[in-house]
Amino acid sequence: MGEETQQSVQELAASLGALPPEFVRSEHDRGPAAPDAPVIDMSEPGFGARMAVAAREWGLFQVVNHGVPSAAVAELQRVGRAFFALPREEKERYAMDPASGKIERYGTKLQRDLEGKKTWNDFFFHVVAPPEKVDHAVCPESLAVAGYREANEEYCSHMQRLTRELFEHLSLGLGLHEGAMAAAFGGDGLVFLQKINFYPPCPQPELTLGVAPHTDMSTLTVLVPNDVQGLQVFKDVQWYDAKYVPDALIVHIGDQIEASQWGAYKAVLHRTTVNKHMAKEKTRMSWPVLVEPPGELVVGPHPKLVTDERPAKYKAKKYQDYQHCKMNKLPT
Repeated sequence: MGEETQQSVQELAASLGALPPEFVRSEHDRGPAAPDAPVIDMSEPGFGARMAVAAREWGLFQVVNHGVPSAAVAELQRVGRAFFALPREEKERYAMDPASGKIERYGTKLQRDLEGKKTWNDFFFHVVAPPEKVDHAVCPESLAVAGYREANEEYCSHMQRLTRELFEHLSLGLGLHEGAMAAAFGGDGLVFLQKINFYPPCPQPELTLGVAPHTDMSTLTVLVPNDVQGLQVFKDVQWYDAKYVPDALIVHIGDQIEASQWGAYKAVLHRTTVNKHMAKEKTRMSWPVLVEPPGELVVGPHPKLVTDERPAKYKAKKYQDYQHCKMNKLPT
């Protein structure tokens, strides 16, 4: 695709006074945002039931008092910021190869969507668990950010514990035993992918998006935001802000949970906006962990939730086949 494929949004942002036309979103993508998404305190009685309600009504909620140490979150953010502060040549050592078909490594969202538009973000993406799925060539010991792998591995251990707890409460909310959801998605074989999203300052933020509207193909996504507002959720024909809440984690319901439960919990349609601040401390970033079934696992409607009155809405298929269809915009 020529030189354009080599230029990150981070570099582009440093040289622009106006937004190139290929980034300008259509009018229907630029409407006003509405009120806030739910915030659930995991230290309060009955929080699991409130999660189930939020998963049905919103497909997204924030959790506080979740048990993930603030020090682990802060270190995850530190090493992520340090990675994107590296010189271009250093980041390019970890660049993804589009021809490989793999989504891991450092990259930029230069490909266009169905309307021919691009999104304003760069990313670094890699598997952190289980150990046999980790490619250390993606995130080697020699990565030029001190403590990067250690920070991600430590944070992932907390994500594995929190994910089990989230699955338990969401299972109970459907009238299943607490281990049902985790077992359906692969148990100890669940794959944890750590991503860093970097949204450089944008000269005309009202005209573009950091990430276009989409649902996550995963089971759950658990996201650490920074304090620069940007995540929005679509509900009741409006975009709602996921307001920044200090020390909160944002939980997205993904496609696999919706498909397995015939939509009792819905995958959340969401997008991200960008900002114009040039100060480094005001750059918008986020750290989502996507929790996925193993590629060979057949996913689809849960047999205990399908009846004659409530037939399956989705066909069962291997998760890797679902991934291929979604990434290539084919029918799923």
